[in-house]
Amino acid sequence: MNLFSRWLRQPQSVLARKFLFQVHLWMGIGLGLYILVISVSGSAIVFRNELLSAFAQPAPVFTGPGERMTPQQIEHAAKLSYPEHDVDRVLPGRDPDQAVLVWLVRGSGRMQHFFHPYTGEDLGHALTPGYRAVSWLIDLHDNLLYGFTGRAVNGIGAILTTMLFFTGAVIWWPGARKWRRSLALDWNAKGSLFHWSLHSMLGFWLFALLLLWGVSGIYLAFPNPFDNLLERLDPMDQAATFPRFGDDVLYWLTRLHFGRWGGIPTKLLWTLLGLVPAGLFVTGAYMWWCRVLRPTLGRNQQLPPVSSTPVSNEPAPAEPVSLEPQSPLTGTPA
Repeated sequence: MNLFSRWLRQPQSVLARKFLFQVHLWMGIGLGLYILVISVSGSAIVFRNELLSAFAQPAPVFTGPGERMTPQQIEHAAKLSYPEHDVDRVLPGRDPDQAVLVWLVRGSGRMQHFFHPYTGEDLGHALTPGYRAVSWLIDLHDNLLYGFTGRAVNGIGAILTTMLFFTGAVIWWPGARKWRRSLALDWNAKGSLFHWSLHSMLGFWLFALLLLWGVSGIYLAFPNPFDNLLERLDPMDQAATFPRFGDDVLYWLTRLHFGRWGGIPTKLLWTLLGLVPAGLFVTGAYMWWCRVLRPTLGRNQQLPPVSSTPVSNEPAPAEPVSLEPQSPLTGTPA
């Protein structure tokens, strides 16, 4: 039986497949927290525009006393109120009687406060707690709360996660006689077998969407290589009156990543599907706990008492970790 036939009929016996299984397992464990954070935060901000609009508060309006202060006077009042901050912007409202918005900066931290247009009194945060919470989630998802450095780390995470999806697609194949059972959830399975069934089903049916999120995440973090490749394949014509096909692809790549298309039903669907990577991590982690970590901890707690008989210092040969369902009779992959 040649290599292809073995992979087609008994993929668990192919050495390369075993290697990819280990790569997939430990990459999943290592990237687990990152995937969980990105998945949950991404689902939470699908309705970012609607949430920001709902939590926004209009600038309060005042009448007197006295004359309206100039932007320079408002800036001076802001410096007196916050001597450890720098004033980045002073933005008067469209209505002369509206409160003045002042942006204050200290290190990497920023805050926006309203100031009384006539007295220079600090009126507190211009952004409501809900608005700040949504903005925090957006920054967490886009930049991991660490600016350009965080965005670069996010891009590396997207590259590794995309590799994780590809290895998962390769090791998903259970064999020519068993592949149909990996297309549906086995409701009768229990414990790690149920999680294996759920993990395989989600990975198969949503692979294209997971790959889309991975590639678009790389593009959003590192757009220049994509733009340079497009320019090389299809140089921009300054006389053209319509966008290039590649420009449309990159545009839709961004819209599909964030769910910025369709109406409310589509966004609700995207919010739900955005939790799938988190679900894949949870099911994978549970199988790892049941089949690897818990048995190992159990063996360590049941070590025999120290004996005076000399013991060899050579370590026992390590067994490869496998999370695949085992036959209760033979102990081989089911």
